[in-house]
Amino acid sequence: MSNCQTYFFRLLARREYSEKELRKKGQEKGFSEAEITETIEHLQEINAQSDTRVAEEMILGYQGKYGRPKIKQKCREKGISDELFAQTWENLSDQLEAEELPNLKNKVKRKYNLNQFSNLDPKTKRKICNFLQYRGFNPWQLLKQWEQEGQNF
Repeated sequence: MSNCQTYFFRLLARREYSEKELRKKGQEKGFSEAEITETIEHLQEINAQSDTRVAEEMILGYQGKYGRPKIKQKCREKGISDELFAQTWENLSDQLEAEELPNLKNKVKRKYNLNQFSNLDPKTKRKICNFLQYRGFNPWQLLKQWEQEGQNF
């Protein structure tokens, strides 16, 4: 087993790394490009490294905290392609939507001490919009949806 392979195994034992991250770490350690490529291919063959798992982990980890655009940006920073992100998001979408919005709605209610979403004062509405927008959600769409849900009771 090469030093590069030992190094990568040690890294992957702690957490998932994308191919891009492993390449960067290998280059920083001074391994040759050929050795890095060969080692990564071997790790992928034995399923020790998978960009799909990295994408799944990030999507599930950031779910409820950030919206799709922000999570996509974070995945892109780790070298996850937009195609792989979209495919992974699609595979997880039923699970995500069932958990994400009710949790987010409750979080907003607690954070801003709200009982309902209609007749919000402009200052609170602005704060909620900033909170939702920062996390990559469409605040106007969500507020409208939550306001309508409140009227259906």
